[in-house]
Amino acid sequence: MPSRILLRATASVAGSLALALSLTACGGSTDSGSSDSGKGGEKVVTVYSADGLKSEKGDGWYDKVFAAFTQKTGIEVKYVEGGSGEMVQRAVREKTNTQADVIVTLPPFIQQADGKGLLKAYTPQGADQVNGADKAADGKWTSVVNNYFGFVYNKKELAQAPKTWEELLDPKYKGKLQYSTPGVAGDGTAVLVKAVHDFGGKEPALEYLKKLQTNNVGPSSSTSKLAPKTDKGELLVANGDVQMNFAQSKSMPNLGIWFPAKDGGKPTTFALPYAAGLVDKAPHTENGKKLLDFLLSEESQKLVSEVGGGFPARGDVKPTDANAIELTKLMGGVEVFEPDWADIDKNLTSYVDAWKSATGS
Repeated sequence: MPSRILLRATASVAGSLALALSLTACGGSTDSGSSDSGKGGEKVVTVYSADGLKSEKGDGWYDKVFAAFTQKTGIEVKYVEGGSGEMVQRAVREKTNTQADVIVTLPPFIQQADGKGLLKAYTPQGADQVNGADKAADGKWTSVVNNYFGFVYNKKELAQAPKTWEELLDPKYKGKLQYSTPGVAGDGTAVLVKAVHDFGGKEPALEYLKKLQTNNVGPSSSTSKLAPKTDKGELLVANGDVQMNFAQSKSMPNLGIWFPAKDGGKPTTFALPYAAGLVDKAPHTENGKKLLDFLLSEESQKLVSEVGGGFPARGDVKPTDANAIELTKLMGGVEVFEPDWADIDKNLTSYVDAWKSATGS
């Protein structure tokens, strides 16, 4: 088993964001017709998704986009939410009686879904404006919202954000630190991916995470539950991702976002997009295609930063809203590396098993 998960060179996040916000090209359009498609002509589409894009208050990106989709097409969206791994596992269990039409997860779980034969090739309208690294070459999945991995901290209890992984070993974080479970939650798996990169290999990363376990509260299947605990002061530090935590911070005044660095190094992160695919043998395939088209439409993509606090997947959509400006500042000075997702997908089980062994989880 390879000792390193991450092989690609790093690049500055500022440059990455500038590229994401400045690329221009001819835009596609969405077919918003309301023709019947699906068994029995049912006007419904079922989405299995990782958490983070829907708001409990009903003002999240999914809330706005799904409502607009239903208004335009007459197709009702049925929504099921959970951790990325949880959603894939549920879809696998249902393969003989498929329930989902569209699945949305973070890497490497979208690759895992493909590897388990869950996805059917479909290239949504507008996918030509999505960067090649953010979609499958065979059309099995396409990113609909770009995002980056990060951590959160309580701004009221901590005068400033921690800077390094090593700081988190301080006894003051005992029982006040938590990260979601690798192999179950996409953001939890991202903790392992980033640690391997920052510490220079699997073994030193696991050695560190073994030490960190002394302060760790314990497992969590969902990352979104950790931000409210951090805002209330139940936790001082937790993992997350920029899009979800930025959106949550609008109603959680004590929530701050930061990016850990190895002692003596620079803060790093990597892209962790919400990637969507059409489920094979779905009960409402044509409705699923319509929804994927709509998620990548210019209309929906323009709301990604303004409403969702994320980054558009389409390079030709260049947001200038206040959130987009604030997000660019937040990411300034942070280096972005590109994980080898093919390697992570291939070896995910062994990496997670090694993490369980090291941490006693």
